[in-house]
Amino acid sequence: MRKITYLSLALPLLLVLSACKPDPHPKNPNYAIKKPLVKYEPNKKNLDRMVKELQGRPYVWAEEGPNQFDCSGFTYYLYGSMGIEIPRVAREQAKKGDEIKMHELVYGDLIFFDTDKNPKGKITHVGMYLGNGWFTHASTTELEIVYSNLNTSPYYKKRLRICRRYLPEPKARIVMDDVKPWKTKEAVKAKVSSPSAVTVPKVTQKHVLGNFYVQVGSFSGKPQDALLKKITRAGYHYKLIEFRINGKQISKLLIGPYRKRSDAVELLANIKDQIQKDAFIAEIR
Repeated sequence: MRKITYLSLALPLLLVLSACKPDPHPKNPNYAIKKPLVKYEPNKKNLDRMVKELQGRPYVWAEEGPNQFDCSGFTYYLYGSMGIEIPRVAREQAKKGDEIKMHELVYGDLIFFDTDKNPKGKITHVGMYLGNGWFTHASTTELEIVYSNLNTSPYYKKRLRICRRYLPEPKARIVMDDVKPWKTKEAVKAKVSSPSAVTVPKVTQKHVLGNFYVQVGSFSGKPQDALLKKITRAGYHYKLIEFRINGKQISKLLIGPYRKRSDAVELLANIKDQIQKDAFIAEIR
């Protein structure tokens, strides 16, 4: 009687599984650029739909979708699918659009990195910002589209070189709390016991000049860094107004500004819940 080992049974299955995943660095890459079919209106809702749909798709050099991508092919596909034409490669994408600072990042902005072993400032990688430090990208290490976080990854934060905005100015922002809201590998496991682990809270943020603020508090000296970080993590912009009373420096910590009082009122409940329960509306002229 012929003896069959477990290894002999498992080997064909392993070969089949390995054959299913494409080679991330093919010997003969397809450098022909495939322009995406325009399927959506250019807005954050449609962009978010694609981001979640494409999570986990494989990384393949020189591909721009719809089933496999390199890093710039991924961003090229996202924007092209909404009828927004951007350059195909990361170094050229980094030259177009509106340049913004890191603290100005909102959902949909592109962030560019120098990922060389010895960084010299050139652009070698691109991702799309999601909020609260999170971004999505076609990873050359995990070989698929994943989510990473600037706040928890010194590697990416140190290598960030430039930020660009291609999407029309949003009327609302998607921000995140301390729970990973997208379906990362960890969140998928957590979903079984905690459905709220994949919830994406929304905060309306008006990016216009105005005189209305939400005042978080007044402080002797300056507010603690932990409080300021808490505000920026929640996706808000803050302003400090400093003055002296009887020789003592006082700081007012404000979130805003907002053009209309109703804009500030719209956010007040969230700010009380997330930042400071005693926050209130202030008008400063």
